[in-house]
Amino acid sequence: MTDDIAPPSLWSGDAVWAASAINFPVLFLDGDRLVHDANPAARALAEKLAPGSGPETLVGMVSDTDWATAVRQGHWQGVVRPEHMPPLALEIHCGHAPDSPHCIMVVLDISERGERKRQYEELQRTVDRLASTQEQLLQSEKMASIGQLAAGVAHEINNPIGYVGSNLGTLQDYGTALIALVEKYHEALFSDDPAAHRDELLQARQRLDIDYIVGDLPSLLNESREGIERVTKIVQDLKGFSRVGRDRQMQPADLLQGLDSTLNIVWNDLKYKVRLEKHYTALPPVECLASEINQVFLNLLLNAGQAIEQRGTIVLASGCDDSEAWISITDSGCGIPPEAMSHLFDPFFTTKPIGRGTGLGLAISYGIVAKHHGRIDVSSRVGQGSTFRVVLPIRQPRDGQEEGADRAG
Repeated sequence: MTDDIAPPSLWSGDAVWAASAINFPVLFLDGDRLVHDANPAARALAEKLAPGSGPETLVGMVSDTDWATAVRQGHWQGVVRPEHMPPLALEIHCGHAPDSPHCIMVVLDISERGERKRQYEELQRTVDRLASTQEQLLQSEKMASIGQLAAGVAHEINNPIGYVGSNLGTLQDYGTALIALVEKYHEALFSDDPAAHRDELLQARQRLDIDYIVGDLPSLLNESREGIERVTKIVQDLKGFSRVGRDRQMQPADLLQGLDSTLNIVWNDLKYKVRLEKHYTALPPVECLASEINQVFLNLLLNAGQAIEQRGTIVLASGCDDSEAWISITDSGCGIPPEAMSHLFDPFFTTKPIGRGTGLGLAISYGIVAKHHGRIDVSSRVGQGSTFRVVLPIRQPRDGQEEGADRAG
């Protein structure tokens, strides 16, 4: 048939109108392979295959045998390779076979399908590279924070290790004295007259200062154990803080324990100029990646300490409602100028002197909290201090809840 003469359409206007908006060729046929309508993409492809021809050219690519299969079974698909053209995938869908008066033919450019697949795969690789870069940036910022605290952490470890080492020297002396006394008791016990050695044993006990050793030994051991526990706690906190969080599932965690653990790492950097106040309200377990939230706490604690020049106060507080939990860190430092407030979370923006900050701490913290579907609220007054409040959902939204929230927003 030609464009000038067309049989009465067997297809609704809605179907034809919908096909006109599709960017791949669609043809409407009857059981005798007569074209009743075709969308613009089909007409354009026919013109490309054979200039001046109509969409019947596309139907002509289907053999009689394949058409009979489509009519009989209701569906057929195959690939044709026109001359000077990329391969084309053909699909024919017929209504109630056999002898259906309604058939649809779809033509797809396989090369375009392959190109779209290639573009998707390249996009996926780019997303993976960005995720890896983001993880490396987060880990680098963590290590930069640890590097900044290295001297303080070393002091926190060296101090208990120092007195544990000193205590071990004292314990060695105590052990030597106790062993010497035991040897004298052994000699007296197996002598012919043990009672005759009584005065000698009393003199040895007095000379070795056994009464003092017996009184000092328990406290010496307790002090040494506490020192070892202190070092162990710092090492555990560092290990938990530096752990890479990628590909781990969010799990319920104790935010206050994480805050105190992070405070343990940073405390040597704060204790000489900060008076600490804790106003904790018990919190339920919060679904999160604990090591990443601890990174946020560390950044905020460091910022609070750096905002205090000489002496000041840092107040840690917590609270919750039915759906959210929050941790706030308030300092009595210099405050943030109003013109800087809108740029606080911009990458590489910092109000600190050169060499004291990378400008990435708050930007990374913002990204971590946003990934947890939370927020960071900030209030500040120049000369009076600042408050950073980290607000997190107690339970992370599931897929359906998240989509609903997006639509509501």
